[in-house]
Amino acid sequence: MMKRFILVIIMMISTLGVYSFKNNATDAKKTSYASYYHDKFNGRKTASGEIFDNSKFTAANRTLPFGTMIKVTNMKNGKEVIVKINDRGPFHSSRALDISKAAFNEIGNTDHGTIPVEYEIVD
Repeated sequence: MMKRFILVIIMMISTLGVYSFKNNATDAKKTSYASYYHDKFNGRKTASGEIFDNSKFTAANRTLPFGTMIKVTNMKNGKEVIVKINDRGPFHSSRALDISKAAFNEIGNTDHGTIPVEYEIVD
C-alpha cells in the first residue's frame, strides 16, 4: 500500500514538473525573424477563419494558439508592437512570424523583407 502511495505521489510531482516546464517554455521570450504579408492576401481567410486585413495588427505563427496576443520587438531599433495570432505560418524555417504590413511598419520598414525580432506572450 505504501509503495503504491509513493508511486502516485511521484507521478503527480513529475506531471506537475512537465506542466510547469511547458508553460515556462511557451511564456519565455524568443528570438527569430519576422516577415510581412503581401497585399495579395487581403480578403482571404486565415487558418483561424478570420478574413485577413493587412491594416490590422495580426500575425501568423506555426504553434501559438489562435487569439494569443504577443509583443514583437524589433531587435535593431527597440520598437514594439502587439499583435494577435490568427493564422498559421510562416512556412520558412528561418522565420517564426509573418506579421501584417501595418504591424511591420510600426516596428520596421517594408523595404526590408525581414527583421530580427524578439517576441513574447502578453496577458
